[in-house]
Amino acid sequence: MSAKTGDKILFSFLGYQTKELTVGASSTYSVTIVESTASLTDVVVVGYGKSSRKALTSSISTVKGDDLNKGAISDVGQMLQGKVPGLNITRSGDPNRNAAIIMRGASTLRDGAQSPLFVIDGVVGADISILAPDDIASIDVLKDAAASAIYGNRAANGVIMVTTKKGVAGQAQISYNGYFGVENVSNRYDMMDAEELKAFLAKNNYALTPANDKGANTNWQDEVQRSNALSYNHNVSLSGGTEKTTYNASLNYFKQDGIIKTSDLNRFIGRIGIEQKALNDKLKIGLNISNSISNANLVPYRNTVLSQMLTYLPTSPVKNPDGSYFDNLIQSNYYNPVSMLENGKENLKSKNILGNLTVNLKLPFGFSYDVSASYQNTQDNYAAFYNSVYTSRYNNVRNTPEPPATPGFVSLVGKDGLAVRNAYQNTNKIIETYLTWNKKFGDHDINAVVGYSYQQSLNNDGFQTSSTNFPINQVSYNNLSLGNPYAVTDFRVDYNPGRTYQEILMISDFARVNYNYKNKYLVQGSIRRDGSNVFGINETWGYYPSVGAAWNIDQENFFKNLGVIKTLKLRASYGIAGNSLGFAPLTTKLIYGQVGQFYYNGSPREGAYGAIQNENPDLRWEKTATTNVGVDFGLLNGRLTGSVDLYDKKTTDLILSFDVNNNLYPAGSYTANVGELSNKGIELVLNGTPVITDNFSWTTGFNLAHNKNKIITLSNDSRFNIEDRLTISPDGAGQSGATLQILRPGQAIGTFYTFKYAGKNANGVSQYYDAAGNLTTTPANKTDYYILGDAQPKALIGWSNNIRYKNFDLSVFMRATLGLKIMNVTRADLFRPSTAQFTNIPVEVENESTADFNAPKYSSRFLENGSYLRLDNATLGYTFKKGLIPGVNSLRLYTTANNLFVITGYKGIDPEINQGGTAPGVDTNNFYPKTRTFLFGLNVSFN
Repeated sequence: MSAKTGDKILFSFLGYQTKELTVGASSTYSVTIVESTASLTDVVVVGYGKSSRKALTSSISTVKGDDLNKGAISDVGQMLQGKVPGLNITRSGDPNRNAAIIMRGASTLRDGAQSPLFVIDGVVGADISILAPDDIASIDVLKDAAASAIYGNRAANGVIMVTTKKGVAGQAQISYNGYFGVENVSNRYDMMDAEELKAFLAKNNYALTPANDKGANTNWQDEVQRSNALSYNHNVSLSGGTEKTTYNASLNYFKQDGIIKTSDLNRFIGRIGIEQKALNDKLKIGLNISNSISNANLVPYRNTVLSQMLTYLPTSPVKNPDGSYFDNLIQSNYYNPVSMLENGKENLKSKNILGNLTVNLKLPFGFSYDVSASYQNTQDNYAAFYNSVYTSRYNNVRNTPEPPATPGFVSLVGKDGLAVRNAYQNTNKIIETYLTWNKKFGDHDINAVVGYSYQQSLNNDGFQTSSTNFPINQVSYNNLSLGNPYAVTDFRVDYNPGRTYQEILMISDFARVNYNYKNKYLVQGSIRRDGSNVFGINETWGYYPSVGAAWNIDQENFFKNLGVIKTLKLRASYGIAGNSLGFAPLTTKLIYGQVGQFYYNGSPREGAYGAIQNENPDLRWEKTATTNVGVDFGLLNGRLTGSVDLYDKKTTDLILSFDVNNNLYPAGSYTANVGELSNKGIELVLNGTPVITDNFSWTTGFNLAHNKNKIITLSNDSRFNIEDRLTISPDGAGQSGATLQILRPGQAIGTFYTFKYAGKNANGVSQYYDAAGNLTTTPANKTDYYILGDAQPKALIGWSNNIRYKNFDLSVFMRATLGLKIMNVTRADLFRPSTAQFTNIPVEVENESTADFNAPKYSSRFLENGSYLRLDNATLGYTFKKGLIPGVNSLRLYTTANNLFVITGYKGIDPEINQGGTAPGVDTNNFYPKTRTFLFGLNVSFN
């Protein structure tokens, strides 16, 4: 059919805004349609199926692959930072550390049990490291329990559904995406140089010891950190097919140097997928295989190196005149950080393969049957070597672990080098099958799913060994047989007793029904029944129901002529999900093990054995119930869309360990279900297109989230009843017994409980308020502590802008975290003017009194505002006209800058301090400097 002058042609495509064109005298037209930022007709991936956004009754956020954060990114968490309201993501600059991801506030008091569940192309619990960023088509985040309860005991922290790119019928297409990046440190501590330090000491009648005054002027941050760290990414993909068979394949190489010397990450990822239709397109079979191989060089005693980088005296050289590393071994807890970097080595090689076979059969009467069988195998090979310098100089190093773990000395028993090797693998087998019924009866539309799931996980299948007494350092960890450990008194092979073989079995039944009447009234209900061997014998089964309803008001007749408001939807839901992270079959069993040693023939050579874990047959899953009420709206003919969500999330049966009486229990601690935890919040999303013309468009998106976290109780009955629990004992010298945070009913996780600073007295000594409000210079631990705020942010904000002018495109993304506190332990430990002849001090300490013996004391003086605004990334690109180069379908050049600036009042390296775990917001020498990155990239596809 030919169009005549005056006819109107409508251009539309799923996920894009409709464009209308009036035919004139011209015979050809160029029409550009722009992507809709929040279309209610978008397809959303949900548990065991898909849905249109207009048919949802629950809270789900979607991020398209092109909208994910850009840059030298090794972790999917960083790709989602600021993109999803309610998703609190924090990450350091370490390429080998994953981001901490918290969904709508922490729902547990167990470290390592707060992360969302990842589902990749329907594979539950798949490891996200098997995917390259270029392979991701979209990410759907299921935030409330009504959306996630279909995944039962693993969904309390939310579910992140990842959909990868698939082959499309048509001409084969080869694409290449690559970039080269340069990173440098974005911020550093302003420490004194040699002249500044000597001037400070002279002013206060102090002097350096001869062992430390070697006439050097060393900037230890420069010596430990790279001036420029390089990163590379290359991704080649192939896709195409026919109406019956489609395929896709990709190969990715990623390399990123850490800003700390000797650290880096190399990773290869290969993927291949094929889909075949048969039986007149009634049968569709898909096979996807992904394989990731990574090689990570880690920093031994990382946090100790970072601490010594700041405190080691600038008057000391890196090396002695003879080329050996300088060390002042007379001074305790004082180590040359460069020597620690160069004389120790840690390496982690990982292989991760995932295979998934899917079968979909369309049956009569609106039924379809799906089967999914997946196999995932992860292999980790860890190696560490601490050479003869370590075993002679650093064999009893003070190490600072991640909070809330307590710092302590790590002894390296051995001589002339110590090597450790381990190899472990985890395998995960899942078979899921479900029947779906889609049926329409006039105005009534029903979608029902019923299914079964079986999962077997075999974890920690492997071993560890160690050796010492090597002939030369060059042996490293490659030939443990060359060591002679039997000649070293008291050396014992480290078999890593804390890592035990585990077999986890889980079977599940699940069902969901969606009812739609005239696309106006929507109702959903689901339930899942999980059975597993990880909890008590009396609590094998768990039940997780959900219900939701929605009203598409815009479908009502009275709504048709409201003008400005084009779409409006109300929804409400309630559901219960569980949390089984971190549990294994032995968690609830009575276990005996080594509890010490006893003397035999004059030496403590023999192991003493006793109960190390109590049995609890009644231990059950933590449960999180979420009530969610939301509204979705569209204004100005879809130019402005958005949503508002209110939620109330309550966790019961919290799992904690308690000290118990050995007269009543074999072991001294007992793990039980106790207490309740609450999270309440609001989320706002706005997406708009302020300007759209043929040559220019501007789309913008804004999201805001507020969450209130509160511990309701830490008790369950008379056996386990506590009012509070003090946590976090940092590393600072002279602060024995000090703690920083408290777990207390009525307070949030991460509540700071410490001394309240009251300035200095007439003698220049820091003073504090005691419990009665009086001034004192000798406050008592715990007795004189005050509640002084918490590390929970009051608001998380993300703001994205995408501008297109002809062939140029510009995207700018900013995010902010507001209203949180950070305890700057790192800064406090540097505030030591009276010991500046032994450890370096910051320039800001220049005017501090050496008489102030309280200067570094942990208190509100070092409890800082952690709010910040970050220009996270900006990308400028140019797309060349099609046909410019024969055979090239598209060509785009771009440059990206990450972390261009941060506006903050925080005085540490960076305010993005870990928000995960039970000790959020504590900067305790565990910072890894963040970087500023500049990338130059190319996207090209060939016909």
